[in-house]
Amino acid sequence: MTGHGGADPRLLPMIAAERRRTADLVDALTPAQLDTPSLCGAWTVREVVGHLVSPLVEKPWRLVPVLVGAGFRPHVANARLARRVARRPPAELAAALREHAGHRFRPPVVGWLGQLTDLQVHGQDIRHPLGLPADLDPERLRVSLDFLTGGRAVGFVDRRRVAGLRFEATDLGWSAGQGPVVRGTGAALLLALTGRRAALADLTGDGAATLGVR
Repeated sequence: MTGHGGADPRLLPMIAAERRRTADLVDALTPAQLDTPSLCGAWTVREVVGHLVSPLVEKPWRLVPVLVGAGFRPHVANARLARRVARRPPAELAAALREHAGHRFRPPVVGWLGQLTDLQVHGQDIRHPLGLPADLDPERLRVSLDFLTGGRAVGFVDRRRVAGLRFEATDLGWSAGQGPVVRGTGAALLLALTGRRAALADLTGDGAATLGVR
């Protein structure tokens, strides 16, 4: 795996597969499930889907007024755009994910590695509060865990929070880091590394309490 925003040729097919998987999930959700709070801040499940669809359907020039209106604060603009796109019918959101599964959207700084990881993390933001199985592809999950623990996941991981800890996935034969161990499934580690406190109950090891305090 490369270290420059993710130029590995495997990444685009992985991203496309995750978008199609998310589309299948959206098609299976009820209106009540779509309106359930997700693990991602104040967003509902529907708004998380809107966030994943927005870079695929919004033209770049249309983002400027949103950014200006948000006082040039990217996170605020991103949230507003996600909510706007989320107002579309769920079937339309799912169709957009399938139609644009191969879209080469490449976020700044984190590149395609970031896009793959964003899709997997937000998939768990949806599934976890709904009590649905993680259903993550092991190969794609390993790629994202490597990214999250590799020091380049800007905006995903607080380095101070994970420093001096070793992470071990009990179902993947994967590990990274040195120090007290934080042990759990790959899905639980994915959420914990990205700051989702809901995953802490699924972790064990001498480092789990340290991670929780941080």
